[in-house]
Amino acid sequence: MMLAWMRRCGALCVLLGLLLAVAQAAQGDVLTQDTRLETAGGAAFTAPEGWRTDTRGDALILAPPEAGSTIVFMEVDAADGDAAVAEAWRRSGLELQWPVKVASDQAAADGWEQVRVVQYEVPENARRYVSGSARLAGERWTVALIDFHLPDLDRRRGQVGLIFSSLMPKGHERESFAGRTANKLDEARLAQLVSFVEHAQRELQIPGIGLGVVQDGKVVLAKGLGVRDVESGEPVDADTLFMVASNTKAMTTLLLARLVDAGKVRWDTPVVDVFPSFRLGDAETTRKVQVQHLVCACTGLPRQDAEWLTEFADATPETVVAGLANMQPTTGFGALYQYSNPLAAAGGFIGGHVAHPRLPLGEAYDRAMQEQVFDPLGMRRTTFDFATVTRGNHAGGYGLGLDGRIEPALTDINPSIVPMRPTGGAWSNLDDMLRFVQFELDRGLLPDGSRHVSEAALLERREPKVALGKDAIYGMGLMVDRTWGVPVVYHGGSMIGYKSGMLWLPDYGVGMVILTNSEEGQLLMFPLGRYLQEVLLDGQPQARAQLDAAIAQWRAARAAERERLQVPADAAVVSALATAYGDGGSLGRLDIVRDGGRTVFDFGEWKSEVASRRNEDGTTSFVLTGPGMLGWQFVVADEDGKRGLVARTAQQEYLLQEVAD
Repeated sequence: MMLAWMRRCGALCVLLGLLLAVAQAAQGDVLTQDTRLETAGGAAFTAPEGWRTDTRGDALILAPPEAGSTIVFMEVDAADGDAAVAEAWRRSGLELQWPVKVASDQAAADGWEQVRVVQYEVPENARRYVSGSARLAGERWTVALIDFHLPDLDRRRGQVGLIFSSLMPKGHERESFAGRTANKLDEARLAQLVSFVEHAQRELQIPGIGLGVVQDGKVVLAKGLGVRDVESGEPVDADTLFMVASNTKAMTTLLLARLVDAGKVRWDTPVVDVFPSFRLGDAETTRKVQVQHLVCACTGLPRQDAEWLTEFADATPETVVAGLANMQPTTGFGALYQYSNPLAAAGGFIGGHVAHPRLPLGEAYDRAMQEQVFDPLGMRRTTFDFATVTRGNHAGGYGLGLDGRIEPALTDINPSIVPMRPTGGAWSNLDDMLRFVQFELDRGLLPDGSRHVSEAALLERREPKVALGKDAIYGMGLMVDRTWGVPVVYHGGSMIGYKSGMLWLPDYGVGMVILTNSEEGQLLMFPLGRYLQEVLLDGQPQARAQLDAAIAQWRAARAAERERLQVPADAAVVSALATAYGDGGSLGRLDIVRDGGRTVFDFGEWKSEVASRRNEDGTTSFVLTGPGMLGWQFVVADEDGKRGLVARTAQQEYLLQEVAD
């Protein structure tokens, strides 16, 4: 009856109804399970359990359990995507306060003919993510408006991913590779794969890449592309070491699988039973945590990386594990995907302690990994030793600076991972990483056919622990994605100046490794995984369009940000800064260094030049310009005569106040 009345009432009543719906989202229907919903025009998606839904006119409104965040879907007739998004905002009743930052096309896929995304210039202090997207199918645009509290978006990224990864036009079914016969990756198909990567390397200015593929138990490609050192021009080869970063997690969980087989722990052993001093900031969560939960991204601990990236000179494995007592979960145990590097590091160190209880945590872990993982698999060059790496064939880390030129990345930050090495501290090369991938494809068998780990323990690492979206899950240091109908097991790695990925298709005996020495390498990872499946299984050509659209969007965002930055930083606003700031320990001490006309923020362990920026709300930010930390903002927050700077990550806020020299 209400909907019929609104249709008779016309556009004004629709607008009033939308305003009421957004204001009273907390009173909407609460979903008791993940539920397939349809917009008024028939587009369908899966909405997450626990979210609230409402309809007003032709608008479908979603809200998470937390107040103050909204996603609105509606169909719009418009000449183009930008006009469709603008019209949807006008009709939605949501207040759009901010100007457009960048509008760009995304690759059309999943039945959509065009996809346009508009992002808005939201000041750091607003703590919001605001965007609109328009997808064309036939003659109408399906528009999604997002106005989300940033910490809630970070907590619920898996659920938001569920919504948009499942969004399809009416009647469309996604392409599936299930049941297809794999092609032999012969010389011609491998050349296509290399060409795809070389295209990305040129467009993204990635200095060096290692690319490797295995099929049916054999290495069919192990190729270096470009240089490991820009200055010397030394080439990448299959032996060149790169930081593999979070790909280390899968190696760490392989160690834990060996300990499970040995009967030293079970996956469900309470952590306090094997490491009594283990503590999280929440006593109830501490009591629940089992060995498997240390490495499942499912305990509710948020990503809290800024602290270990800025204050690590005196860190040790022992202080990392003890520091977990200061970290509070921000979601219920097992409810949502939240990625905690310190917790995963504790998983490895506690595993090392179980294997060698008399040794210090770092030494115990290193020995256990050498004995149980690296030596048996023949990973002869994989190491955690930075000093050994830098004496040999290794890739330097790079990134594009503020003005688009290749520069050395802020790799002085990377030793921060040493006291946390089980979560991301390994250096490895193509040869060793392909051995690891082949071992996973062989379900725990060594090259000589002997069994090193049971199938049950190995495969438990790929079992769902928490959802990442509609067709993807996080297990233990590994993710599994079934977007295109077949399981793809994968993980990625990111440290300053290095981006990497590994994946394998267990149903087809095929795996791939890619190692890059560039911040921009991250843009290649997802399209390359899709392209491998296209080449292997004769998929519809989507990956190249995905890659090119991602590059175009990245360029547009960089250009928009660059326009707002003043470099060197504005001397007038710099003159008002204190000479040093601190926050009592979390980020440590920050010294403000004036170097000629440049302004440098010096954290002690590393430093970066900053630009200045005037924000839409009248505040001033200082923005790091060094590759690897490019874009991290410090907002001037002087109050009551005391000078201060505020730095924020997705869920944390750090107030640094003036300290004496």
